[in-house]
Amino acid sequence: MKTFASMKTFARLDILSALAALTPSLASAHSGGAHVHGFFAGLEHPLFGMDHLLAMVAVGIIGARAGGRSIVHVPLFFVSAMVAGAFLGMAGIGLPSLETGIALSLVVFGAVVGLARPLPLATAAALTALFGLFHGNAHGLEIPGNADSIACAAGFVLATSMLHAIGILSAVKLARWPTTVRTAGFATSLVGMAMAAQAF
Repeated sequence: MKTFASMKTFARLDILSALAALTPSLASAHSGGAHVHGFFAGLEHPLFGMDHLLAMVAVGIIGARAGGRSIVHVPLFFVSAMVAGAFLGMAGIGLPSLETGIALSLVVFGAVVGLARPLPLATAAALTALFGLFHGNAHGLEIPGNADSIACAAGFVLATSMLHAIGILSAVKLARWPTTVRTAGFATSLVGMAMAAQAF
């Protein structure tokens, strides 16, 4: 019952996030194509980047597994740190070992999902915030020059929220088949290890 209530809370927050994300693009659509282009560029980046997609779905699963407030707070910590990292990227500040940090996020998140041991909220929040900073920094650095930065940020915040929601729903719907979720977690870790090897 508590999990269901938390799911309802997250759904409300996800809807609000979607509306907030869409607002800048819609409000600025009359000013030119840069806003629309920026929004869709931001929307596509997490969805079509395998590293971002896997990490963000895993964050949703980690939050759902922890239960209680974590189902909402863990994804929110990730998104908040991601936005902070994106602003650094927009300012031209790249984090050191950026690609390695993103690869390690897959290794760590995948291992947490694979081991199926719920993390305390403080630990889960710290991990997701740390790696959210790296993912956001990559988003910020890769914003196309002809795109509107704020609209782009709105796009990747919306896409990230959607991926977190998919992770939460996956954890809930596949609760009867824990081996499937654990296998997906370990596969995510393997992808991260391969990426880390390339980065080195």
